[in-house]
Amino acid sequence: MKTVRLDDRTIAYREAGSGPAVLLLHGWPTSSFLWRDVIPHLAARHRVIAPDLPGFGASDKPLDVRYGFGLFDGVLDGLLGALEVDRVALVVHDLGGPIGLHWALARPERLTHLVLLNTLVYPEFSPAVQEFVMALASPQRRGELTSPEGLTEVLRLGLAREAHLTDEVLAGVLAPLATDDDRQALARAGIGLELDRFAAIARGLPTLDVPVRVVYGERDRILPDVAETMARVARDLPQAEVTALPGVGHFLHEEAPAEVGRLLAAFLEAYRDSPSIAAATRDPLMATNDTSVTAL
Repeated sequence: MKTVRLDDRTIAYREAGSGPAVLLLHGWPTSSFLWRDVIPHLAARHRVIAPDLPGFGASDKPLDVRYGFGLFDGVLDGLLGALEVDRVALVVHDLGGPIGLHWALARPERLTHLVLLNTLVYPEFSPAVQEFVMALASPQRRGELTSPEGLTEVLRLGLAREAHLTDEVLAGVLAPLATDDDRQALARAGIGLELDRFAAIARGLPTLDVPVRVVYGERDRILPDVAETMARVARDLPQAEVTALPGVGHFLHEEAPAEVGRLLAAFLEAYRDSPSIAAATRDPLMATNDTSVTAL
């Protein structure tokens, strides 16, 4: 892990390889640790950057900030600025999906490729996602969900085959969440995104004119509507190439890292010299009212 100071907080990240930049964004409750076995497949021809988003992993977990889109936008801008990276291929998973899409839609000229794994995109949240939000907004249920036992159950739910829930995986996810403050920050990071901005993301998504790859595990019990989500993505982005992985769950990086790595490497190589054709509209994310969960 490397670190960089952005304003008054430390952001940790993994970096490997050289060449065109690839930015990997994790989701909840994980970190860049989730990408560890995918990164080598990409680093042979690319400069791979995988941050721990604030509130996660080895990055700072402040309790005096709002974990909204503005915070994450600023961190991504600051990290890429510190690393002198202008344009990136963006690969997102889970909560990293809306975070990355929000950032990219406001900066389309910086995007060269887009890859969506099992992730949230649209404002029509499934009952499973609504239940997750309500749990993190409830003090009692929040404590249960973010406890070591609760997080272990989240990981178990996210894997189609429990054999992949190894001691290494458990340690990698649980070790950075050792204190009550760590887990409180994790909870806030899980539901801090402004809910109305998902509608803006949905409106802006079809404006992206870059190569798009979709890879998802079919047996996703955390986002059970993932197949419908990715079918809608394919309608909004007809250039997208979609691959569903049977027998693989939400955390496809753990269950099929070599296959995911090979698919992404082949995609990036096929479009290695493809320029980013930014949409003419520079502001697809129109200002809207703040409607995020504020119970924490």
